[in-house]
Amino acid sequence: MTAFSVKPLFSIVVLTLTLVVATLFISRPSPLSQFSLSLATPSGKSDIWSVQRLVEWRPCKWWLDGDLTALPAESNGYIRVDCYGGLNQMRRDFCDGVGIARLLNATLVLPRFEVAAYWNESRMNGYVKVVKDLPPEIASREPFRVDTSKRKGQFDYIESVLPSLFEHHYISITPAMSQRRDRYPLHAKSALCQACYNALRLMKALEKKGAELLQAIPKPFLSLHLRFEPDMVAYSQCQFPSLSPASLESVDAVRGDRKPWTGEMATIWRKRGKCPLTPSETAFILQSLSIPTDTNIYLAAGDGLMEIEGVTSVYTNVFTKSSLLSGEDFTNMHGNTKAALDYYVSINSDSYMATYFGNMDKMVAAMRAFNGMSKTLFLSRRAFAEFSSQGLKGRELMEALWKAHSNDFAMGRGYALPDCFCEFKL
Repeated sequence: MTAFSVKPLFSIVVLTLTLVVATLFISRPSPLSQFSLSLATPSGKSDIWSVQRLVEWRPCKWWLDGDLTALPAESNGYIRVDCYGGLNQMRRDFCDGVGIARLLNATLVLPRFEVAAYWNESRMNGYVKVVKDLPPEIASREPFRVDTSKRKGQFDYIESVLPSLFEHHYISITPAMSQRRDRYPLHAKSALCQACYNALRLMKALEKKGAELLQAIPKPFLSLHLRFEPDMVAYSQCQFPSLSPASLESVDAVRGDRKPWTGEMATIWRKRGKCPLTPSETAFILQSLSIPTDTNIYLAAGDGLMEIEGVTSVYTNVFTKSSLLSGEDFTNMHGNTKAALDYYVSINSDSYMATYFGNMDKMVAAMRAFNGMSKTLFLSRRAFAEFSSQGLKGRELMEALWKAHSNDFAMGRGYALPDCFCEFKL
């Protein structure tokens, strides 16, 4: 009969259990570690750009390859487009102005910009009649102002503006967001598309500065449009209790009457994708999409970007305008000039991602589609909020984000490109 020693056997069992428990404890993720570097990428996946695309946005053939309709010999009068706001809002308004002028058979007077001219309109002739100087009998008076910018509902220019053009012969407008482009005849739509994407460019001095900036960025690179400035955070009415005291103070200083939502409404608001992504959340999503942490990233961002270390602590090759153009006086540079540099770099970058879908993002996406550059993606605030609210963390959250974004990229969703682009199945 073989004798067993109980003590050594007991010691082995205890030692084994101790090692198992210790391993589980060490490997158990902390609730605060869901954005950590140890979760670098979903295992076994190439980056998001390797996903096979099924749908792609391209310029519609009806305007890209179509013949231009000859301009009428006589026009119905003169229209001046007044462009206000940011750089890309001015571009949007000017593009719409070309379509409106062609729709109403009007001569387009070169626009009045709020600060300075950033866009070069010299190549517009052929798409619409353009003049810099008015006839003497009209130049001596101000145009009749037709306020269309805040019109509610579906706005129709032929019904609402053409009578004023006939009566006054010289009017000024700021294009309405709710205009009925579906009622435009093909020649007016074509004029808008041709002018906006074939003809309109930044001023030569800005393009030259943008080219210098582009040359200075290590290649290949991702242009990341990251929005997390105090005014944007305040405007979103979202709560961010984990921000630093300095950031919270900056937000409170510009919040005004826009108090953050609380309780159930705060949860609903966030799940609808209304809350901007923090830099830390942005870095986590980039990791979820298998974007390597040594990727060259150009940060297209406005002044006052908060919590930037949330990105730079993960992605180490981050470049900015001020770091690459050290001789420039960025303190006195107008915000629209900085935006013009970001725009130029972004439409020429190897890939582009954005945490928001504002005027710049829409124009960048459209120009990249026009130039056949498909590596464009908008990070989904709604998906991040929805999955986080379900309690997903760490690897599970990464996998869910990968699936959501890879589906969007494959199907070309989330771009909301304007009427000049069509879906093509690949």
